[in-house]
Amino acid sequence: MSREKREYPERPYVGVGIVVFRDDKVLLIQRNKEPNKGKWSIPGGLQLLGETAAQAAHRELLEETGIKVDQLSLVDVVDAIIPDEQEKIQYHYTLVDYQGRWQSGECRPGDDAKDVRWVDLNKLDSYSLLEKTRNIIFKAAGKYV
Repeated sequence: MSREKREYPERPYVGVGIVVFRDDKVLLIQRNKEPNKGKWSIPGGLQLLGETAAQAAHRELLEETGIKVDQLSLVDVVDAIIPDEQEKIQYHYTLVDYQGRWQSGECRPGDDAKDVRWVDLNKLDSYSLLEKTRNIIFKAAGKYV
C-alpha cells in the first residue's frame, strides 16, 4: 500500500473503529502513532481500496490486537476533523464505528498499538480517552446489553 499524506490531506480518509466486548470489559488500545499518539482508544484504522468497511474492521482488529469478533453491528459514523493552530485542517477522517463480541484470540499489541488491554466499563475514566471515543463505547454498550 502506498503511503498517502495523512497530515494536511487533500481529502478525508475513511477509517473504521471496533468496540469489542468480552464479558463486562471493553478492549482498548494505546495509540502508537499520530493523531493522538499515546492516548487510549478503540482498535481501528484505514479502509483499504477494494475492501468493505466491515472487512477493514476485522482486519484492523486482528492486526492491532490479535482478537477476532463475531458478527459486527454498526454503532455510528463520526467525523474527526482536527485543525492545527492556524485552523488549517491537519487531519480529516470519516470513522465508521462497529461493535462486536470477542470470539477468539488473546490480546497483544501489534501494528499501530503500543499497548492493549481489557478494561471494565466503570473504569474508563482512568484512561485518556477522547470524549467522542467514550461516547461511542457507551453507545455500543447500550446495544450490547
